[in-house]
Formats: sequence, structure tokens, C-alpha cells
Amino acid sequence: MNTGNRYTGILIFVLLACFTSCIKSPYYQKEYSLPQNAWQYQFKPSFKFEITDTTAAYNLFLHIRHTEAYPFSNVWVWIYTKQPGDSSFAKSRIEIPLAEPTGKWMGRGAGEIWEQRLALTAGDKAMIFKKAGTYEIRMEQNMRINPLPEVLQVGLRVEKVARNSNGS
Repeated sequence: MNTGNRYTGILIFVLLACFTSCIKSPYYQKEYSLPQNAWQYQFKPSFKFEITDTTAAYNLFLHIRHTEAYPFSNVWVWIYTKQPGDSSFAKSRIEIPLAEPTGKWMGRGAGEIWEQRLALTAGDKAMIFKKAGTYEIRMEQNMRINPLPEVLQVGLRVEKVARNSNGS
């Protein structure tokens, strides 16, 4: 084998290794496709994930994929959260902005499809789960129309935050 080709092969391998190590893989991720691309009130996707490390911090993201024909600039959702050992859900209402005030869609677009990822917790607001066990999060659309048209998917992503090299 030619020495130049060997070095080129090694260089490509190193670059690929560096590139793939920079991609953050989720601790948990689940997406639900919506029947007829419409989100009904009664469709409440449920996300269950196991937490074993209560010393780690986690970032949580809501994900929504919609078409350009979606008739609003946002979506309001109810978030229901249940911790291990709880018998009931805590409930909170949040807004997911989908478009800027100018009408330009936010997030990533490909053709007529747009996806937006909203950080529920991130950066210095990363979440530390106090109890080990199974957590459950449910989402319910809370807009004024039912069904909510042109919504293709909804999902949840949980990322474990990397610790600093000093152990924190």
C-alpha cells in the first residue's frame, strides 16, 4: 500500500471519529406520528424513561414537526409529569413558538416540512432528577381547534449533560 494512501485513510478515519464524537446521542428519544396529520385533543402521547443516575444533569426537549400549511405561529400544550412513586401527574401549560413575528418558520425546514425543538431545560437550567426510577411525561394539545391540522409528529428528547473534566 502506498504511504500517501495509508496516511489519507488514517486522516479520514480520525476525522470521522472526531465528527461522530461531537454528535450528541440522546439518553432517551421517542416520536409519535399523528394520524391524518392532525392532533386530536384525546391523543396524549406518553413518554416513559428510566433514570438511574440522580447525580447527573439532563436537558429535556419537546419536538414538533409540522407542514407549511400549519395555520398558527405557535402551539400551546399541557405537559403532565409523573415522578417515581407519585400517583398523580403535575400539570403545566407551555407555548411552543413555531414562527417568528414576521411569519418566518423557526427550526429546521426541508421542503414543506418544518421541525422545531423547544428546550424545556438546557444549559444552566439542566434538570437533576431527585429520584431514581421511571418518569412519565404526557403532552396534550391545548389550542382552540380540534383537531389541530398539519401536525405530523410530536416527541420528547432527553440528553444527559456531559460532566466537566474536573468532575462537576
